Amino acid sequence: MQPRDRLTGKEIQVATLVWQGLTNKDIGAVLGTSEQVVKNYLRTAFDKLGVWTRLELALYVASHGGASWHAQPGRRRRRTGRRNHPKRSRRWPRA
Repeated sequence: MQPRDRLTGKEIQVATLVWQGLTNKDIGAVLGTSEQVVKNYLRTAFDKLGVWTRLELALYVASHGGASWHAQPGRRRRRTGRRNHPKRSRRWPRA
């Protein structure tokens, strides 16, 4: 398994947009999220790929296929936990 295979689809999108030269603010606008969310995606991608900076991330993407990254997203993670349970009301029943 390559390190790229550990990334989520959003982390791959963010990595390719960094490789294309976009700022965090621009990436947030493209993805429809805040700049802080983009920073969170970058931090997890840095950890998974073993890089420390945006430049290292861009160089990693460039040396491992560049444009083909977005066309071949990594495997999706299956969410587990509370979100899969039926919605429960937290209110007490009315008398």
